Amino acid sequence: MRKIFISLAAILAVGVGGAYLYPSTAILTAIKVRTSLSATQIGPPRDIDWQQGPAISASVPSERPPNIVVIMADDLGYNDISTFGGGVAGGRLQTPNIDALAAQGAVFTQSYSGASTCAPSRAMLMTGRYPSRTGFAYTPMPPSMGRAVSIVAADMDRASPDTLYNPEAAATKPPYDLQGLPPEEITLAESLKARGYHTVHIGKWHLGRDNGMAAHEQGFDESLLMTSGLYLPEDHPEVVNAKLGFDPIDQFLWSALTYSTSYNSGATDLFEPGGYLTDYWTDESIKVIKANRNRPFFLYLAHWGIHTPLQATRADYEAVGDIQPHRLRVYAAMTRALDRSVGRVTAALEEEGLANNTIVVFTSDNGGAGYVGLADVNAPYRGWKITYFEGGIRVPLFVKWPERVASGQAIDTPVAHIDVMPTLLAAAEQPLPQNREIDGENLLPLITEGAVSDAEWSRQTLFWSSGHNRIVRHGDWKLQIAARPEMQWLFDLSEDPTEQVNLANSRPDKVSELMALLDAHAAESRPALYEPELEAPVAIDKHLAQPFEQGDEWVSVPN
Repeated sequence: MRKIFISLAAILAVGVGGAYLYPSTAILTAIKVRTSLSATQIGPPRDIDWQQGPAISASVPSERPPNIVVIMADDLGYNDISTFGGGVAGGRLQTPNIDALAAQGAVFTQSYSGASTCAPSRAMLMTGRYPSRTGFAYTPMPPSMGRAVSIVAADMDRASPDTLYNPEAAATKPPYDLQGLPPEEITLAESLKARGYHTVHIGKWHLGRDNGMAAHEQGFDESLLMTSGLYLPEDHPEVVNAKLGFDPIDQFLWSALTYSTSYNSGATDLFEPGGYLTDYWTDESIKVIKANRNRPFFLYLAHWGIHTPLQATRADYEAVGDIQPHRLRVYAAMTRALDRSVGRVTAALEEEGLANNTIVVFTSDNGGAGYVGLADVNAPYRGWKITYFEGGIRVPLFVKWPERVASGQAIDTPVAHIDVMPTLLAAAEQPLPQNREIDGENLLPLITEGAVSDAEWSRQTLFWSSGHNRIVRHGDWKLQIAARPEMQWLFDLSEDPTEQVNLANSRPDKVSELMALLDAHAAESRPALYEPELEAPVAIDKHLAQPFEQGDEWVSVPN
């Protein structure tokens, strides 16, 4: 992929003053040509020679540290699963396997992603640290993507505020493979490996691919990496595609992505996956569980589903029934595959006799995306992925551990991705990394010891930031400030969890209190590792298939 994007950078060069040399259709055609040429570098599917643990266990599973399985969905909307009473297409698609996982453990009813886009969230889950400490503040973007998306967006003339492209940032930031979590950060995988765990990553990483930043260089003994983003080849006989003509990002993805993976080699030595990505990652995860049934293991299954491009298997497309429009039916079919994956992984743990002493965590990297053009994916919350309204950052966080966590729990304490790492290390009885601040908290007392008093759980504040967007939740109050547009939003989530009534003008005292928290957080923050190259407007209450109209409330978030 890196070679593809370097070539595209030359193809998409601009003239003096920023005048574009190619219209959007020519740009996308050029991307497609370069991608098709690169396909010759991708080998056929191959069997993974997963490392095998002991043939016979020296102890019964209950006497070992708990196995740990973290399943992360991508762009899963809060209302896409039926756990919270919803489900895709007005509940026509239920998610019984995800629902069962939630019912068999603890559900955090006010859980948050680390960021409103994927990569910073993943970094926070892996390190327990805010971007203010790591500097990893923005989602890595290949050098051609920002320019191509901005040109296509301008060509569409949607009457929305401009998409801003920063060519200087694009020219000065590191190559795509080096836009990652610094190697000196200590990941969850590194800490668990030090505890004696066998550590395996499968799927998406998005935290760097070279120079010590790839998953197999950041604590994972083995990494089956998603090196591009097609679920199946576009012309595969068993695939059903849904292209989104109203979305510049989708147009770029269809032009640029290939169908490839790699094993313990970053973005080199590419080969085709062995099937539809969601199912393939699951097949390989089950092999990992079987290979390591006699030793403690950590499996990080980072699904691509249900991120665009929208591609489903024909079998799932037929199974969900006649849902309209077409893109919603494909989206539902993709969600069905994700739910099936959760069921198959938990069933494999049962079959191997490991379920009782295995911690299974299920979450999503951020909320559902408005650019898929579907209503209600984050209902009842406002906003989408890329925004910091509740719809962009409210995510499921379910923890199942039969040996220690009672089933049927609902915990309403606000928690976030930064809490996952310290929680799992506490469960494994592994100390936190030394000589650095860990921002997350251990959640075990909340789910293993019943009700926790305010004195025992003292954290009141969570932070988010992306460029000029700064957000704090303190108690039940949430303040969001932005420079484009210049705006403040203040909500009392105890009375207004769906953020309908902006109290910024009527409660200047509360704005001042929360601004002081934001300023103190900013004062302790390190600069971002690199500057964002793209900043796009997002309507808060409309998805991208709906026309932007004067007076629509919007926010722009750099990336």
